[in-house]
Amino acid sequence: MGERDRPKQPKLDTPGDPHAVLTLLGTGTSAGVPLIGCDCATCTSVDPRDRRLRTSAMLRFTDARGVRRTVLLDVGPDHRQQALAHRIDRADHILLTHSHVDHVWGLDEVRRYNALMGTSIPVIGDARTIDEVCRIYAHIFDHARNTNDSWVADLAAIRIAPGASLDCHGIRATAVPMLHGRLPILAWRFDGQGPLFPLVYATDVNGIPPESWNHLMGTRTLVLDGLRFRSHPTHLTIDQAIDAAARIGAARTVLVHMTHDILHERDARKLPQGVEFGFDGLELR
Repeated sequence: MGERDRPKQPKLDTPGDPHAVLTLLGTGTSAGVPLIGCDCATCTSVDPRDRRLRTSAMLRFTDARGVRRTVLLDVGPDHRQQALAHRIDRADHILLTHSHVDHVWGLDEVRRYNALMGTSIPVIGDARTIDEVCRIYAHIFDHARNTNDSWVADLAAIRIAPGASLDCHGIRATAVPMLHGRLPILAWRFDGQGPLFPLVYATDVNGIPPESWNHLMGTRTLVLDGLRFRSHPTHLTIDQAIDAAARIGAARTVLVHMTHDILHERDARKLPQGVEFGFDGLELR
C-alpha cells in the first residue's frame, strides 16, 4: 500500500462551515425513475419529485481560508446531467459507498474537474471498492498501459478502513460500515459546525452492524435508504428505514434510493413526523 493509500487521522483546524449544504443529486434506484418502458402512475407522473436519477449527493461548504469546497458522495452514470443541472465545477473529495454501477459509472466525467482545478482528486472508499474501481477504470489508474495518450481523469485512489476518519478541508468524514445484502459497504458521517451536522449519508443499506450504531448516535440529519414498502433482500423497506431512523433519533430523516413503487405525493402522507422522501435537487441545510 503506497503513501497515498494511507488515510491520515483528521487534524481539524476549523469545525467546518455553518452554512454547509447537502444537495441530493439523485434519489432513484439503479434503473432510475421513470423506468424504461413503464407506464405506471409514478413513471408517467408530472410531479418532478417522481423523476429520480441514480442516487448520489454533493456536500458544499466554505473552508477556513474562504475557499469553496465540494465533496461528492458517489458518482453514478447520471453524473454529467447532474453536474450541468447543479453547476458543479469542482470536486475536492469523492467519497464512495461501494462499487456498483449506479454509484461509480460516472467517474470518467470528473476529468473536467481536473481541468478546471488543475489538480488530482482523491477518491476514497474501502479496500474492496477501491480495488474494483481500479479494475473498472484501468485506463485511469494504470494510464501508462493506454495505447493512446488520451484525456483521462487524474484520481488518487485512497483506501480507508471502516471506522476511520479523514479531514475534508475542516469537516470530518467517518467511514461507517454497513451491509448491502451480504456486501459490506460504507455509509459516511460528517461532523462540522452548523445545523446540518452531524450528518449521516447511508444509501444501499439493509443491515447495520452492531459496531456501527455508535457512529450513528447523535445524528442531526440522516439520509437513509428507503427502497419501497415491499421487502427486498439488499435494501431497507420504508418501514424498516422508519424503525432505524427512530432508533438513531435524528431531527430530520430523508429517504433516498426509491423505486417507481413510491409515488411522492401519495406516499409521503404515510410517513411519520421527522421522516420525508427526498427528491432530486433537494437541499439540506
